[in-house]
Amino acid sequence: MARIAGVDLPPNKRVEIGLTYIYGIGRSQANNILNAAGVNLDTKIRELNDDEINKIRKIIEEQYRVEGDLRKEISFNIKRLMEVSAYRGLRHRRGLPTRGQRTHTNARTRKGPRRGAIAVRRKATAKT
Repeated sequence: MARIAGVDLPPNKRVEIGLTYIYGIGRSQANNILNAAGVNLDTKIRELNDDEINKIRKIIEEQYRVEGDLRKEISFNIKRLMEVSAYRGLRHRRGLPTRGQRTHTNARTRKGPRRGAIAVRRKATAKT
């Protein structure tokens, strides 16, 4: 099993798809990495030899920011926006969409489930 950037890649997938399991690498970057390493896109991960895995690992380490470093950078950027009270930072703090989407009717993913109107309950009268 190939392990790159701290992620175990699935052995039965094509290399092009398997690299996308690494946070920060999508399909186009995976293609660029494989072209630079000289690896065929259609080979399965289990068919890679150690030399090809090392080439891919080296390219990712030198040219890309992935996994922990990328997550850390993104969280620091969000914290910075919140500290300087930028509009986007305020939206992050309130848990609302940050990129201008409408919130009157949609945005349920960010806002969470609807909080319905709380019905007024009457006291139950005791019958004797």
